[in-house]
Amino acid sequence: MQTALDVLNTHREVAFATCEGNLPRLRVFQIMKIESNNLYFATSPKKQVWQQLQENPNIEVLATDGVVSVRCAGMVNAEVDDATKRWIYDNNPVLPRLYEHYTDLVYFVLPIAEMDYYDLAPAPPVFRHFDLIIGDTQ
Repeated sequence: MQTALDVLNTHREVAFATCEGNLPRLRVFQIMKIESNNLYFATSPKKQVWQQLQENPNIEVLATDGVVSVRCAGMVNAEVDDATKRWIYDNNPVLPRLYEHYTDLVYFVLPIAEMDYYDLAPAPPVFRHFDLIIGDTQ
């Protein structure tokens, strides 16, 4: 599992999938902080992605590194303490360029429920599934 988390640590731009009604919505998002099995994000409360998350908090993210990919799934929540919000704002240079103050953003966390690690380089390819809710590894 650590190998999969290492991919996320070095490839923070991810494909970020939500739903709007019965339609998928996909965009590139940046992981702002990784702590244990939690991925932190920030966005404007005015963006559609925030509205989509409020209606349906289930998401998937996908990070890639050549022929290696890591897919994470779970339900996001907005239970992010103020110190973490400030850390995210202060340690991600893109945010102060776009937003005047850390309170201009909404912050949310994805506690990873499931994670898949694929490496297509070896023969046969490596696939590992991690169910972090029940602690199952395949």
